[in-house]
Parts: sequence; structure tokens; C-alpha cells
Amino acid sequence: MNKRPVETIMGIVVVAVAAFFMFFAYRVSDLQVVKGYNLTARFLKVGGLNVGSDVRINGIKVGTVVAQTLNNQDYEAEVKMSIAPNIKLPVDSTAIIVSDGLVGDKFIKIEPGKDQKMLADGDIIAKTKDFKTLEDMVGQIIFMVTDNGQENN
Repeated sequence: MNKRPVETIMGIVVVAVAAFFMFFAYRVSDLQVVKGYNLTARFLKVGGLNVGSDVRINGIKVGTVVAQTLNNQDYEAEVKMSIAPNIKLPVDSTAIIVSDGLVGDKFIKIEPGKDQKMLADGDIIAKTKDFKTLEDMVGQIIFMVTDNGQENN
């Protein structure tokens, strides 16, 4: 078989360009695991939160969910997250599981508190809010509407 060197060189160029774009997409998409200090938060339900999900403050990624376990005593979900070492969180901060839109990925939103004392490696975020599904929110709205109607009668 007589192969042309131009075809071989073009094949190598195409593979190299594809590898470059994969590397570029990985760097830009911010999929890297944030390495820092570990915090734990407990939730009654995590609603599809996965290991590798973002931890954000004001929409900016500051950490990554690194593990999820079930506490055998009270059956709460324990979510372990790694927070960037340059981010210091007050002990009265709140962790909330939210989603990007109706069908978007779940992530943990941190609302920093005002306390002067900061969380350290291995600490537990005491204030949490569980994930609310669409069905939960619709149920709350229906309950509020029907409850208000009964008070007027």
C-alpha cells in the first residue's frame, strides 16, 4: 500500500487539535475539583446532588462536593465538601441545596454569615436548608391558597 505522507500529517494535526480543544474545554468549564479544607453539612434530602457538584457563593465556584454518606443514627444525608483555602466562612453560614433552573444540575449555595469566628477543616455547617422539589413548592402554594380561603369563611 502506498500511503501519502500528507494524509498522515493531516491525521496527526487533526488529533492534536482535538486534544487541544478537549483540554481547553476542560479548563474553561471549571470541572476541576477544588482542593482545600473540608466541611460537612447535613440535609434531610439532597434531591439529586452528586459528588463533583459545585459549591458556590454568589454564583462563583468556591468548592466541590467530595462525598455523600447516610448517617445511620438519624438517616440524614451528610455531604462533605472541599472549600478553596483562600475562602474563609463564618460559623453562622448557611448551606442550601439549589438547582440551576427547573431541570438544571444541583449545587450547594453558601450564604456567608456575620460571625467573627471562622469554620475550620473538619467542621460542620450547622445551618442548612434542604432541596425543595418542584412538587414541594407547588404543594406549599396550594396549601397557602387553600388555607387563606378557609380563614375568610
